[in-house]
Amino acid sequence: MRATARAVAAVDLGATSGRVMIGRVGDGSLELELVSRFPNGPVEREDGLHWDFAALVEHVLDGLAEAVRREPTIESIGIDSWAVDYGLIAGDDLLAEPFHYRDDRTARGVDEAHELAPFAELYARNGLQFLPFNTLYQYRVDTRLADADTALLIPDLLAFLLTGARGAERTNASTTGLLGVHDGEWDAKLAERLGIPATLLPPLVDPGTVIGRLRPEIAARIGAHLPVIAVGSHDTASAVVAVPMTTPHAAYISCGTWGLVGVELTEPVLTDAAREANFTHELGVDGRYRFLHNVTGLWLLSETVRAWEAEDGTSIDLPELLAAASAVDDDIPLFDANDPSLSAPGDMPARIAEVLRAQGAAVPTDRAAFARSIVESIAVAFADAVQTAATLSGRELDSIHLVGGGSQNVLLCQATADRAGLPVLAGPVEATALGNVLVQARALGAAPETLEGLRALVAASHVPVRFDPR
Repeated sequence: MRATARAVAAVDLGATSGRVMIGRVGDGSLELELVSRFPNGPVEREDGLHWDFAALVEHVLDGLAEAVRREPTIESIGIDSWAVDYGLIAGDDLLAEPFHYRDDRTARGVDEAHELAPFAELYARNGLQFLPFNTLYQYRVDTRLADADTALLIPDLLAFLLTGARGAERTNASTTGLLGVHDGEWDAKLAERLGIPATLLPPLVDPGTVIGRLRPEIAARIGAHLPVIAVGSHDTASAVVAVPMTTPHAAYISCGTWGLVGVELTEPVLTDAAREANFTHELGVDGRYRFLHNVTGLWLLSETVRAWEAEDGTSIDLPELLAAASAVDDDIPLFDANDPSLSAPGDMPARIAEVLRAQGAAVPTDRAAFARSIVESIAVAFADAVQTAATLSGRELDSIHLVGGGSQNVLLCQATADRAGLPVLAGPVEATALGNVLVQARALGAAPETLEGLRALVAASHVPVRFDPR
């Protein structure tokens, strides 16, 4: 790395793990260094499924301290995470652990919200796909709202704990269902109609904005008095920044626990067909729309492997399992990867088997064949979503960029290319962290000013692996 490189710290929190990374951006160069990786996931409490937020904060602070120790020239911190979940603040205090989006309390919120504002109206106002855990449904059933003065989504909550500043980064705010799809501002009238005090919604900030500087006690612990810069704080918004697209005729899949499948637009597509296909208009960096559909991603495979490991009492070598799955020659049964019965944690193999039996398909008894069935079913869902994105947006697509952890899954990449009939360009794996780093670097004057320039830097420094359809 050249001496002119500038360094920043990226906090990247996923639904199953988190990490702190050092990003170094120089003239034509872009590198990441993993500092720490730590587990994340749901914890069962007396009142439902939560995140162990206190542990998450400790992991982040330890990671940042180690990052500064390794690289004392770090100039800023950026935070991204999964969407929709939040914490409630009263004064300076977090009222309770944030609920996990898979907690079943949201079902009642959906029914109550739709009685007050039918989904067709919601879609016209917020452009958001229906997901039962969208924030507005969670707010609707949260009995603690009356005790709070501010509601902060997870990256904003962490930024508040680090800096004391309250805000809502706009790309993540667009996942709440309370942001206007046309103007990108809070829809206070809708919030009040749903019984959500609009006073809970903090001021909106755009990616690249300095949120604030570290509180003195946090700076002392980390070892540097740094600013926190807003990035595309919804992890998919950051990932899409780092998709090395060189043409508007490309689709993208950001694949991890979920597969976010879509295209990037400059105008919304608020048609009945888009609503019925459940395509969303989440905001991206620089005012772009992430016109996409949520597909259940590698959650199905990771939960299945977790169940097998619990059954065996030992760990499973995932690359070895996938290699065996690739070698399976028999006909593989397919299932709907988005079947609602597969959305909750716990005994995934049994639930997938039930879905297969319900459609009259034979359940693979061999684990390699079972894993192949999962991967091929995910690929079918990806291919279908790509085709739907093309049809709804009027785009003629020539390629699919697959980024995130799923880009390392050769079987999934090839299956997606085969099912979609389009080349898949796989990588970078750490697209989310790269997008986080690039937005910080741009704010510091250390990276290209346009999205196209940022993506060209990614394409030059992280050449994707090509999978042609067979």
